[in-house]
Amino acid sequence: MSMKRPFAQTFNLFLIMVLFLTSNVPTMAMEKVAWKKILDQPKSWYGGAEATRIANNILLFQKDNGGWFKNIDMSVELDEEEKERLRKEQSEVMGTTIDNDATFIQTEFLAKVYQETHESRFAEGVLNALDYLMDAQYENGGWPQYYPIREGYWAEITFNDGAMIQAMETLKDVAEANFPYDFLDENRRRRAQKAIDQGLEMILKAQIEVDGKLTAWCAQHDRDDLSPVKGRAYELPSISGGESVGVVKYLMGLEDPDERVIQAIESAVEWFEEVKIEEKKVVRKEDPSLHRGHDRLVVEDEDAGPLWARFYEIGTNRPMFVGRDGVVRYRLADIEHERRVGYSYLGNYAEKLLEEYYPTWKSSVK
Repeated sequence: MSMKRPFAQTFNLFLIMVLFLTSNVPTMAMEKVAWKKILDQPKSWYGGAEATRIANNILLFQKDNGGWFKNIDMSVELDEEEKERLRKEQSEVMGTTIDNDATFIQTEFLAKVYQETHESRFAEGVLNALDYLMDAQYENGGWPQYYPIREGYWAEITFNDGAMIQAMETLKDVAEANFPYDFLDENRRRRAQKAIDQGLEMILKAQIEVDGKLTAWCAQHDRDDLSPVKGRAYELPSISGGESVGVVKYLMGLEDPDERVIQAIESAVEWFEEVKIEEKKVVRKEDPSLHRGHDRLVVEDEDAGPLWARFYEIGTNRPMFVGRDGVVRYRLADIEHERRVGYSYLGNYAEKLLEEYYPTWKSSVK
């Protein structure tokens, strides 16, 4: 005897099966993207619901002067109470900055979303951000870390962590109408070109000269006379083997460089060659007795690739290691454990610059 299910029961079973199968199939619209990866998505993603949600968040976090605070994950889900709080706080502009990638990530993301959605509010966010960058620039071409000005080392011209160079690169893309900024008007591009022209002049004037010989740059330069200046207690006036790499790479990216630019690059490369540290490497040593469970040591290794110090003493080119007490020492082992493992004092900062970027640039210069 055959047993037949009623149609309604059969249809319900079919729906249950469909729901089960589709619930296990991820879709791009359902996926959440980590904040640190929001600039690395396929072009079409920026026209989707998740990108639009994040872009709306970014506009809520944007302050009335066009900038943003730093170290905030703006991809999080916001409830209505949080959104209303952010709207009320948009006039609180003290704290907007170009430190730690702040403002650059948000501006590029909004531009990419606008390119896919053509929603005018996202274009307006980009324009306000670019106005912020150009308003923050000093007349001599440099950028402070915070704008409005936060007195202290934050007011000095800041190469530290790539801050000023990121401003230059963003505005260079604007001036050259590169994607995603190719929708901007001619007036905006002219303003951006003027800003990077001023920035270039400042870079060339600030290059540190020792005994009549150009070297590289400090992580911070005085906002008035462009001399090397102190940042935090462990960031003393020095020649930077870290931040100077970004400056040189920017200069190498300029088309038809004039003699001053060529000299700046060649001098910096020569300095990098002179101060590289060979046959040593930094190793991590596990030690449960220490607060962070490990230490960093410099050991001999004849096969190790070259290293550069974050800070070099001006006039001697000796690597400097400075802890929170602000005292210069000449060995990593001589500063406190917290700074040894919590800050980058040695690295292969200039390796690609010398082995890859410089030879390519050199072959292209007429």
